[in-house]
Amino acid sequence: PCRSVLTVACEQTEVLLFDPISSKHIKTLSEAHEDCVNNIRFLDNRLFATCSDDTTIALWDLRKLNTKVCTLHGHTSWVKNIEYDTNTRLLVTSGFDGNVIIWDTNRCTEDGCPHKKFFHTRFLMRMRLTPDCSKMLISTSSGYLLILHDLDLNKSLEIGSYPILRARRTTSSSDITSSGSSGPRAVGSPCHQNDSGPLSEKHMSRSSQREGGSPRNSLEVLTPEVPGERDRGNCITSLQLHPKGWATLLRCSSNTDDQEWTCVYEFQEGAPVRPVSPRCSLRLTHCIEEANVGRGYIKELCFSPDGRMISSPHGFGIRLLGFDAHCSELVDCLPKEASPLKEIRSLYSHNDVVLTTKFSPTHCQIASGCLSGRVSLYQPKF
Repeated sequence: PCRSVLTVACEQTEVLLFDPISSKHIKTLSEAHEDCVNNIRFLDNRLFATCSDDTTIALWDLRKLNTKVCTLHGHTSWVKNIEYDTNTRLLVTSGFDGNVIIWDTNRCTEDGCPHKKFFHTRFLMRMRLTPDCSKMLISTSSGYLLILHDLDLNKSLEIGSYPILRARRTTSSSDITSSGSSGPRAVGSPCHQNDSGPLSEKHMSRSSQREGGSPRNSLEVLTPEVPGERDRGNCITSLQLHPKGWATLLRCSSNTDDQEWTCVYEFQEGAPVRPVSPRCSLRLTHCIEEANVGRGYIKELCFSPDGRMISSPHGFGIRLLGFDAHCSELVDCLPKEASPLKEIRSLYSHNDVVLTTKFSPTHCQIASGCLSGRVSLYQPKF
């Protein structure tokens, strides 16, 4: 968070650490895991977590990198995502076993942390918390986006313990299940679509929620509108949140893997315009088609710290995208209908497909990493 260290997750069990200002290599954790390292998340300025295809999560301390703080066991398949709730100090992980697991880092020992299964869904790809930790978003390879509203991580979601918010499009009854369930559970029903919003409604207004009228962990199931994919399915491979919680950023690929899109969806809060007309929580505002290279690999994109720009892997480089040509705030240039993202600058310095990119949280600096292992750092010239 203080941008003093750049961490890199590698395919072959390694984690690399660099000084992002001098570009000097600090340390290599050569056996951080027993399989590919997928994601790294800092809990504070010294403690960070890594997750791996070896089904484990590891906690590390920058002051003592020769050994792990502890190893966390609980997933049964590749662990792909780590989030951290700074309010409750709970670590949240998700994996290809479909499970979202909560870890109590307050009671961490060398043997691990107390944990519990929080939620389960089939085809889980990515899981994110909004900046204020009031919502959890989950993307799936079957094209669904799940939103848990008024999030309470202390309450596990057993069968029937969360209200289902109606979806506008038909959803598969076998795709979504709660933790501990023994069979599929239907989550939506067909509904006519008569505005630009993709899918679902919220039962109560924000004022009702503040008065305690809305239950916690209300589940909304969306099938986000993706340009060019109206007649065929898509996979939501990458999921990010606007730093101010205004929007979500998705990277989607077609089921045939021959087309990719980057899409921005604005959060729409409040009550439905008319009680009989469901209001969607998300509305597509901007999109752009991506380069169809590196098929089968997930490309992780990101927002800039101020939310005005998007950095997106594009072939052997990255593109810096804005909501308009002047890099305005999203709220200042919301279109009535979905508009193309504007390309601000393209940067190409790799000799292989770029898979990930990240802005420094405090400086005008961007990092990118490609399939062959090269890490590039960019800094604008003024």
